[in-house]
Amino acid sequence: MSSEPPGSGPQPPEDDPFRKQPPPGAPGTPGAGSGSPYDPPQGGPQPPPYGGQQPPYGQQPPPYGGGASYPNDPLAGMPPLAESGKRTLARIIDLILVGIVVWLVTWPMGVHEYSVNGDKVEYGKSFAQSLVAAVLYIGYDTYLISKSGQTLGKKWLNMRVANLDNGSTPSVQTALARSAVLWIPFAFCCACIWTAISGGWSYFDRPYKQGLHDKAAKTVVVSTN
Repeated sequence: MSSEPPGSGPQPPEDDPFRKQPPPGAPGTPGAGSGSPYDPPQGGPQPPPYGGQQPPYGQQPPPYGGGASYPNDPLAGMPPLAESGKRTLARIIDLILVGIVVWLVTWPMGVHEYSVNGDKVEYGKSFAQSLVAAVLYIGYDTYLISKSGQTLGKKWLNMRVANLDNGSTPSVQTALARSAVLWIPFAFCCACIWTAISGGWSYFDRPYKQGLHDKAAKTVVVSTN
């Protein structure tokens, strides 16, 4: 029977895979901290990269210069969205203003929405007035929105149309697309029904309160207060 105390036998070589290794980061092991106050804490949260947190790869920066809460808060950095009720009131103001101009232009031409003579309805005149209305409404919206983002109704109620991605004033092409989606169906077939559907969409849309014409042009309506 051996009289050697336990553990006094031959020791395994340093590279023996069965040799018990100290845990990573222990003193005296490669990669162990030097104890300097500039060393990152072991196992704790790592500091963000220089300059702040960047959006994940493949994602665009948040609109209006939003911060690190993106994409959890898609409204970060954006001005307050305009209330849908105020948008409706601004649209009614614009309808009245442009409607007066349409009436003044078409009345001397003898063009009315419907001209009934017995059982005959003259659809040609109806189409002519619709065409004039569409041109005036689209021209009104396109010119003013591409210039300042505001029709008269929106200006009086402290709102403006802005590009969703960066908040800038829409270009002529963007304003034209937005106006066409809103006013062509209004002038030629659906009238106030389409205006109610397209504009009323903002009451239920989340998170940007966009009407259907806003979605087509990728715009939002924000408050200027």
